Amino acid sequence: MPTIIMLHIFSSLLAKLSLPKLHQFGARLGRILFFISSGSAAVQRRNLLQSQLVSTDITAVLKANAEESGKSLIETLAIWQKSDDALLGLVKQVHGWQHITAALEAKKGLIFLTPHMGCFEITSIYYGAKLPITILYRPAKLKWLQNLMNVGRARPGVTLAEANTQGVRKLMQALKRGEAIGILPDQIPAEGEGEWAPFFGKPAYTMTLASKLAVKTGATVIMAFGERLADGEGYTIHLTLVESIATSTLLNQAIEKQIAQKPEQYLWSYNRWKQRRHAIKQ
Repeated sequence: MPTIIMLHIFSSLLAKLSLPKLHQFGARLGRILFFISSGSAAVQRRNLLQSQLVSTDITAVLKANAEESGKSLIETLAIWQKSDDALLGLVKQVHGWQHITAALEAKKGLIFLTPHMGCFEITSIYYGAKLPITILYRPAKLKWLQNLMNVGRARPGVTLAEANTQGVRKLMQALKRGEAIGILPDQIPAEGEGEWAPFFGKPAYTMTLASKLAVKTGATVIMAFGERLADGEGYTIHLTLVESIATSTLLNQAIEKQIAQKPEQYLWSYNRWKQRRHAIKQ
């Protein structure tokens, strides 16, 4: 049976489960993967230590982070198959909507920054159910996985924009209409599309697109975080106004502040400090 069909069946089965059961399953899977994936676990530990956000027992934080990472994987597969009504019912609270109201009145557009933290899939789905939003994405290396992702993310009010020239044009057009766009600001950019800037005290190859769009359009910048509540109770969406991301350093500082609010829900296994082959450190 082709992998895409197997994964589609698996995600469809997951979509039938309640959020508490999904998170229980994900937590167990996360613990298993942490113990059997020594390379990923080493990256997770090294990155968490680099952040200096843990002042107590790092072992406990690593365990919690492994569980949260497992929850993220399982809930994402389920979200791609769940209905809009089912997903919207999982959002229990939204903090900071007044920033969106003010941005819409300014009519210069909104730039949502959603790092690899908590449930970043739920934020665009929630906003798209109310107002149009264009989401930037980088295609998965596996085509069959990308097809599943596109179907799961193509919701009413949500437009997908691939990370290329045409996709950037879509982002600009949306901002000119006074609409919102969404960007994963901590995603390692392609070669030639970033610059080196400090991230938790260590140079990281950082995207310049978000900063350029903010400076060029004057759009309001908002950090969006879908906090995963305990015991599968749902999600709380936090919307934090960002004063400036005019430089890559300011962008990384904004991401750092967001991560510090709930470090156990950040994807520390993501190699944020990975160096592109021809991206020369300055």
